[in-house]
Amino acid sequence: MSDAKPRTDAKPKRKKSRIRWRPWLRAMHRDIGYLAIGLTLVYALSGLAVNHIADWDPSFRQIDKTHQVKGPFPREEKARAQYVLDQLGRKQKPKEVFEISDTELEIVFEKRTLHVDTEQGEVLEEGQEPRFMLRAANWLHLNRGKKAWTWIADGYAVFLLFLALSGLFMIPGRKGLIGRGAVLAAVGAAVPIAYVVLSGGP
Repeated sequence: MSDAKPRTDAKPKRKKSRIRWRPWLRAMHRDIGYLAIGLTLVYALSGLAVNHIADWDPSFRQIDKTHQVKGPFPREEKARAQYVLDQLGRKQKPKEVFEISDTELEIVFEKRTLHVDTEQGEVLEEGQEPRFMLRAANWLHLNRGKKAWTWIADGYAVFLLFLALSGLFMIPGRKGLIGRGAVLAAVGAAVPIAYVVLSGGP
């Protein structure tokens, strides 16, 4: 019976090195997500506002105010208008001033009109004023600025595509694309498809 010991100097097989790409993908997903935060807020808030445009004006708020001014009023039309504006502390120059009658005067601005009762000293202000932040957000969302904003909006769309696609491959295993992730992605994709089918489409 041989008492020779088995050789132990054989080198162990090396595992093939694998490129660890998921950490890089997660880092890019994170950083692009941070870059997209500002634009996402603009488009999300504006999207909610514009979706309900049939129920309200998402960019402007209606003005309906009453002011009281003291007489006596000057006799000349433009002097009367300036007298009212001075009492109300308005610096903006009106687009038009005209008398409807001896006791009624209208002062017209671009977005509002002052209806003046020179007999009672009552001023009815009607018109619109921009909604804080929403008007600017809607202006950007609807690409009213054109020119350079078109390139920025296209870049944002590319960011969103990357975030959506990279999110599919960030997590391996059953919680990723081959498991729960696939189910959730299918449900998300089914929502617009089902709506088009059930509503009859465009």
